Amino acid sequence: MANYRLTIAYDGSRYNGWQKQGNTDKTIQGKIEAVINAYEGADGSIEINGAGRTDAGVHAKGQIANVQLSKSGCANRLREYLNEYLPEDIRILQVEEVAERFHARLSAKGKHYRYSICNSPVSADVFGRKYEEYIKDKLDVDRMREATEYFLGEHDFSSFCSNKHMKKSKVRTITKIDISVLGDKLEIDFYGDGFLYNMVRIMTGTLIEVGLGKRNPSDMRGILEAKDRQAAGATAAAKGLCLMEVYY
Repeated sequence: MANYRLTIAYDGSRYNGWQKQGNTDKTIQGKIEAVINAYEGADGSIEINGAGRTDAGVHAKGQIANVQLSKSGCANRLREYLNEYLPEDIRILQVEEVAERFHARLSAKGKHYRYSICNSPVSADVFGRKYEEYIKDKLDVDRMREATEYFLGEHDFSSFCSNKHMKKSKVRTITKIDISVLGDKLEIDFYGDGFLYNMVRIMTGTLIEVGLGKRNPSDMRGILEAKDRQAAGATAAAKGLCLMEVYY
């Protein structure tokens, strides 16, 4: 068996997330697996491992997956075949043959997510509306940047997780959060060793509330200490989130 690493970009607008589900065929994983099984002449037994389970409506520019196939030396042909038969909103940017021990999720050391916002008093961007959240009222970016300082380092992020039944540790390390402003566009870049379910979107929603003056930057300390989802802000819309890169 040969192990292949896939670098994938997708527009998540019309999909129910990355993870394959039994009640729908509109998932990224499901679409890719269907084409790979056709490529191999398999009966659906071939499965791919994704680095992260992006939610419904979330996009990716650098999702990583790996798959075990019967033959080696066919990376280029596999990429060409996938891009020929996949929908145009899912693209395989690169296919590499890698060591057998490589696993897209288990081998990952960190991830980079970006949340995009249009902050304009006039209207949402017609051409960006599918990929960014629109906020009419002016955001105080300096206050938002001050609030991000409380997230840096290792913390229990229970307050920023939507999965109430998660039994595993909710401790994660955030290494950097950058907020960039270009005209009426904001980009919030999150870097960390891993992220919980809805974690980036809840952090973003909380930062937006800080930017709107509904919370103080120093409130972040108490929210973290509460370890209670109800203490944090709203979950920001899925369409503004994009998985940019996975680090190994």
